[in-house]
Amino acid sequence: MNVTTLTGRSLAPDLARGFMLLAIALAHAPVFVSGSPGVLDGVAAFLDHLLAHNQARPMFVFLFGYALGQFAYRHQAQGGDWVSLRKLLRRRSLWLIVIGFVHGVLVPLDIIAVYGLTLLVLVPLVRARDSVLCWTAALTLLPAVLVTSGPVLLALAGAVDLAGAGIMPADLGSHLLSGLQTWPVKTVLGTIDIVPGMMLGIWAARRRVLDEPERHRTLLRRVTVICLGVALAGRLPGALLLSGTWTPPAPWAAVLAHTVTGYAGGIGLAALIGLVAMRAERRTAGAGPGRFTTALAALGQRSLTFYLFQSAVFLVLFYPFTLDLGGDLGFTAALGIAVAIWVVSVLLAEWMRRAGHRGPVEVLLRRLTYRSSSTIP
Repeated sequence: MNVTTLTGRSLAPDLARGFMLLAIALAHAPVFVSGSPGVLDGVAAFLDHLLAHNQARPMFVFLFGYALGQFAYRHQAQGGDWVSLRKLLRRRSLWLIVIGFVHGVLVPLDIIAVYGLTLLVLVPLVRARDSVLCWTAALTLLPAVLVTSGPVLLALAGAVDLAGAGIMPADLGSHLLSGLQTWPVKTVLGTIDIVPGMMLGIWAARRRVLDEPERHRTLLRRVTVICLGVALAGRLPGALLLSGTWTPPAPWAAVLAHTVTGYAGGIGLAALIGLVAMRAERRTAGAGPGRFTTALAALGQRSLTFYLFQSAVFLVLFYPFTLDLGGDLGFTAALGIAVAIWVVSVLLAEWMRRAGHRGPVEVLLRRLTYRSSSTIP
């Protein structure tokens, strides 16, 4: 049974992308605050580091790879060949870099340009053999973990400051200049981080694991249980350390374990959403998904638009040259704001769905990729 929405799209990938935006908001919002922590803030920090931090991004990356696999599948199903697909993917990657550059200069949490650069370099792997995908994921996992964990390890050694609210430039000009200077390095290093999840996402899309969750329910159950179990166990010491609750005997090992098992957690969350989508289809028995499921899928269909929407809200709320709320808020308030942004995003996405509006950034990227609306399938 292929679980789809009324538009013909598979439900599970869209649900996963909609939920993913909540995880991303929860992971990003605390970066901008530096208020004095209390007991409640400590609890909130622990839960965030256990469930979202360094786990939302791997889920995001896995779903990006899955989307590439879906893109290739649809193109080939419509009679397209590899040469035309390669051109489309390269053009798409270049425009992702452009969009990500603008975003990254304004908000230093961009992953769009990283996607674009990685895709530009690794386009041939979109049609590589399964063994090549798996070996590439395995061989790049250690470098990815080291790149991701590096800033935290340096912070533990006192070499850098990870408090984003404390290092944001006070005026717009300085902020833009800083973004221009740091964007190239962040983008290049970021490519290393996303390769493992991207390869596994392409592999999963070839088998339509999320598009046809009923057919893959045994695999999804095993991945959910094993990956989420590994993630919870492996990330617990790191979450206690990063929240300031407990310092383990080997902090560096806790940080590395926190990161590497975050990859398992991100994939496990995607698998869990696949199971949820399957159950939602069974409950509705052909009547279509419920209201919340439909709204969440609508958000997932517009995930790029609302990823940028999150950044725009953060920019307005937290920066010194805007409302400058970062110094007045703690971890709990930041998480509350993240949830509020996500709820508003769900409501706006559902309104856009009912009004027949696609995500504006998705429309723009699609037009730029295909160059003219007359050639868009």
